[in-house]
Amino acid sequence: MIRDPDGFSAFLDALRRFVREQLTPREADVARSDEVPDDLVRAMAAQGMFGYSIPETYGGAGMTTEELIRAAIELSQCSVAFRARVGTNTGIGSEALVADGTEQQKAHYLPRMASGELTGCFALTEPQAGSDATALRTTAVRDGDSFVLNGEKCFITNAPLAGLFTVMARTDPDAPGARGISAFIVERGTPGLSTGQPYEKMGQAGSPVSSVHFDDCRVPAANIIGGHEGMGFKTAMKVLNKQRIHLAALCIGPAIRMLDDTMRFVAQRQQFGKPLMDFQLIQAMLADCQTDIQAALALVLQTARERDAGQDVTLNASICKYFASEMCGRVSDRCVQMHGGYGYIADQGIERFYRDVRLFRLYEGTSQIHQLTIARHTLTQAGYAPGR
Repeated sequence: MIRDPDGFSAFLDALRRFVREQLTPREADVARSDEVPDDLVRAMAAQGMFGYSIPETYGGAGMTTEELIRAAIELSQCSVAFRARVGTNTGIGSEALVADGTEQQKAHYLPRMASGELTGCFALTEPQAGSDATALRTTAVRDGDSFVLNGEKCFITNAPLAGLFTVMARTDPDAPGARGISAFIVERGTPGLSTGQPYEKMGQAGSPVSSVHFDDCRVPAANIIGGHEGMGFKTAMKVLNKQRIHLAALCIGPAIRMLDDTMRFVAQRQQFGKPLMDFQLIQAMLADCQTDIQAALALVLQTARERDAGQDVTLNASICKYFASEMCGRVSDRCVQMHGGYGYIADQGIERFYRDVRLFRLYEGTSQIHQLTIARHTLTQAGYAPGR
């Protein structure tokens, strides 16, 4: 749902100019330094990028799902590091508070997240709990008016620079699976909370990811999101349902950028006395890229509108994430192929995108987990009862 079509169109035009004039020219610098410079972080904050999905009441833009999707597609047409820098605040880093936080929790944290003063992250994954999120071992033991957290999280985006952690921990060791899990807000600086050194990654330079450690980390009971124990997994699923649509959009932007860059290359590069774009096999790959992109765009926009209309999008959110992330991988592979030897050389930039987008098929649920989810929901809707 677009609330103000004319106003939102002007917003997208301004965002498009900002991406092309301010962010894209700095991509190589970010890749070399492995960080987004402070001046660009401030510029993105001034553009309101940290608060896209945070309600207007708390200083954000209060975007609908469709508005967030369209903004994400524009922003993600530059280096993944830029959208990752703001992405936890517009996605999983704030969404638990937006969805289930108490009024006091929202008022205290969301305005600082919307302004970019505070960066959030979402600490769910553990060394032994990834695709099986209910197997998490981080514990939170009640001690008076506090909980004491112990455990380790891994692969947490923006953890090295986050000031606020949404943490899933088991408060009831006797409750199996999801029922004993609660969601906590933990501030950086809380004794017992520490983050590891950023991982050396295949791609996404400039987007820091690390482990998070809890060693007798004492957190006030008032920091349970929503104020109720045992609701953490339900909160996490609300977060991930929206985030999977959001991430699907963040797969479309890089695919558009890679196709644009590749069309420019094949229009200029000549072989056998004519530009590469005149060869039918090149045209076939261009056609496949465009078809993939348009199919993903149509699917994601449909699902975003359904969510805005209050429909249950659990199945389609999973389909979006699965299809769009796999689509982006196919587009990146074709684009490297169309660049030939230049596609393997860092100077062209296409190999950076090839490495960056590989992660899309792993986080927010691997493609294989989404296949299982899609099949299970499809069978259930048809009246069957699939086993695990």
